[in-house]
Amino acid sequence: MESKVLRIKDLACPDCANNIGQVLKKNKGVLNAEVSFMTGKLTVEYDPGVINLDDIKKAVERLGYEAEE
Repeated sequence: MESKVLRIKDLACPDCANNIGQVLKKNKGVLNAEVSFMTGKLTVEYDPGVINLDDIKKAVERLGYEAEE
């Protein structure tokens, strides 16, 4: 398992932050994903044998946000 903290650019509201976390958790290999609206940071725990960090970033982009290390 790996854990990474990414910055989410231009979060609009707390519900948007919650939505990102909920959608990411549905991806196979993502064990946990929490986004703090206050800090704009995503903490994600994932299995790199199943999903990689680029796929996680792409999932965030599909929601209309940009994730960066």
